[in-house]
Amino acid sequence: MTLPRIPVSEPLLDGNEAAYVAECVATGWVSSMGRFVDAFEDGWARYCGRRHGVAVSNGTVALEAAIAALGIGPGDEVLVPTFTIVSCAQAVVYAGATPVLVDADPDTWGLDVRDLDRYVTPRTRAVMPVHIYGHPVDMDPVLDVARRHSLAVVEDAAEAHGAEYRTNRDAPGGGVWQRCGGFGDVSTFSFYANKILTTGEGGMVLTDDAALAERLRAVRNLGFGPRRFYHETLGHNFRLTNLQAALGVAQLERADAAVARKRWIGQAYTERLGALPRITMQTEQPWAKSVHWMVGVVLADDVPFDAEAFASRLAARGIETRPFFLGMHEQPAFHARGLFAGERHPVAERLARRGLYLPSGLTLQEDDIDRVADAVREVLA
Repeated sequence: MTLPRIPVSEPLLDGNEAAYVAECVATGWVSSMGRFVDAFEDGWARYCGRRHGVAVSNGTVALEAAIAALGIGPGDEVLVPTFTIVSCAQAVVYAGATPVLVDADPDTWGLDVRDLDRYVTPRTRAVMPVHIYGHPVDMDPVLDVARRHSLAVVEDAAEAHGAEYRTNRDAPGGGVWQRCGGFGDVSTFSFYANKILTTGEGGMVLTDDAALAERLRAVRNLGFGPRRFYHETLGHNFRLTNLQAALGVAQLERADAAVARKRWIGQAYTERLGALPRITMQTEQPWAKSVHWMVGVVLADDVPFDAEAFASRLAARGIETRPFFLGMHEQPAFHARGLFAGERHPVAERLARRGLYLPSGLTLQEDDIDRVADAVREVLA
């Protein structure tokens, strides 16, 4: 008997989603205005400890809007991890600025914060920490570098809904826990269908700066100023619809439960696979509360096949996987623009060739995790 395929991720829509979307349809508020847009922006900003939320159409344009609102452009540089989604470096390039790549931390897979100063030049305007697969970047060193060099911090928390970081650990009392998305000048989120909270597509930019929030709203809405059809700047149509925000409001009502379930999934995989000698997993640091957005594994160097072959062998057993990110320095689209020629970032390169992530969605059941873990052990036997 062929067992059913276990998908990497499926959205969980078992709350008020249908009722709220039906309200949008019944009232006619289906475009980019309506009560759910306001409620989603305010609710998500409060959840992350921020003052202002600006909803946008996806996580990619959240980054583009953030870079634009900060005034970053030609001649500027932004420190960006090489091990991340293309959207991060792309947002910098689209602004006419230059991404400067930093390798990954071998334990957390996020931005390697050691010796960040050496990447800073007189042209550096910002740093972009990205919380990879739900594990926070070590933010205190990032914030310290930003403060000393007067850099903006663009925190990409797209994969880290509800994750927490222990900041100011050297202070009396050992510091405080703070949710990701609450650091720096701006923080960005994605609410794509595989995220912990989803609006199908969708994103948001958060900030504590009222003036910056107004610039973000202008960027989102074609550069409209205080008077309609009057434009002092050019913007984009990055608006989120009330229909999508209705999903987001319903999802936010159950955010704590979703985060708790994600943490349970991560722990369940760690208990089953963490001691296997032929793989390593993302190492949760004592200063981090990961949400295990996606549970990844990296093959040891003595395994005689790579991640692509590993994925194929798991697929034959009905287990769906996804490859890890390919570093920005290995992307042909950037090479064609004259970027990153000859760069090497060995941690990111090893992760890309030896790593993949396993089924990790909120609909996953314990017997699914057992089956995935059994398949991993069988392939590695």
